[in-house]
Amino acid sequence: MYSLLLALIYVAFISLGLPDSLLGSGWPTIHADLNVPVSYMGIVSMVISGGTIVSSLFSDKLTKKLGTSVITVVSVLFTAIALFGFSFATKFWVLIVFAVPYGLGAGAVDAALNNYVALHYKAKHMSWLHCFWGVGTIVSPFIMSFALTNSTWNEGYRIVGYIQLGITLLLLVTLPVWRVNKKTDVTQQKQLGVFGAFKIKGVPFLLIGFFAYCAAEATAMNWASTYFVEVKGVSAEQAAQLATLFYIGLTAGRFISGFIADKIGDRKMIVIGTAVLSCGIISLLIPAPSVVAIIGFIVIGFGCAPIYPCIIHSTPTNFGAESSGSIIGIQMAGAYVGSTFIPPLFGLLGRRLGFEIMPVYLAIFAVLMIIMTESTFRITRKRTIEKREGSDNGIL
Repeated sequence: MYSLLLALIYVAFISLGLPDSLLGSGWPTIHADLNVPVSYMGIVSMVISGGTIVSSLFSDKLTKKLGTSVITVVSVLFTAIALFGFSFATKFWVLIVFAVPYGLGAGAVDAALNNYVALHYKAKHMSWLHCFWGVGTIVSPFIMSFALTNSTWNEGYRIVGYIQLGITLLLLVTLPVWRVNKKTDVTQQKQLGVFGAFKIKGVPFLLIGFFAYCAAEATAMNWASTYFVEVKGVSAEQAAQLATLFYIGLTAGRFISGFIADKIGDRKMIVIGTAVLSCGIISLLIPAPSVVAIIGFIVIGFGCAPIYPCIIHSTPTNFGAESSGSIIGIQMAGAYVGSTFIPPLFGLLGRRLGFEIMPVYLAIFAVLMIIMTESTFRITRKRTIEKREGSDNGIL
């Protein structure tokens, strides 16, 4: 039962990754078909992100009422409905309408499952969980490519919608499996709320660090193609293919991280990931042929790999299992704020100053991330030592 539940959670995270890269891969055709400017993808993305931020903030309250299993089923169903809505869209406003359940479903399941795995499973499973998210993001562009070749972009959304619906039904019929961890269910956790969580020492540093990481990750994801075109002189078609190298590095890195995360520990994994990420960023600063930049983006993805899952997995240890649900929900909201607003800011700066500034831009957020996360670990470690000493003195 324990292993079956873990497999179901992996499948649920594939479902979370599937829609994430679908919009970008199909947008060149979608915007032309709907007769809207190419920049309108930003509007759709903002609505989706708005939904994820809202549902992330409320995920802890909803999870306590319904349980992680029900939240997961409902959230995947929401994304399935949204994908079917996109598949029948003939007007731009239809995308905006269905972008709302699209975001609401993604944010709730992301926060709920991350907290659940952080509480009940080892660090290696958290890394592999996010590896399966990467699998979903890699598969979707191929589905969209198949649809565009043989039909229309609508069919691409419809195919993924059917996959999501199938995953929903699988999760629904296997709801009893979730009882394996019922004794330590997240419904028993404290409900802190946003302001209550901010009062805990170390939480503000953690949120800033997580925001900075997601800002850097999303910037690298969204602007890799443009960087290759504008800075390295690569053709647009080839650049689109090269952009997937970041996802491949990220997914491969998370797979490998799973084998060593438990031995090394979350904190050291974050430090190692930051060091590898820094090497990738430095390689982009070298005035060399595009092959160096290609390797650089793979290395950046590889370095990013352990950071997200290890920050999440360390939350119950740093702040207590009873508080992790509220804190991880806020972390997810902060992550979506970083991934929503920071990449567009880079686009504005890139157009004014040149896209050569990408490595410097990434470095700023990487440095901010490691300073904030290290500050969090120092604060929580100090608190743990003080509690232990206080307990020892009480016994004596």
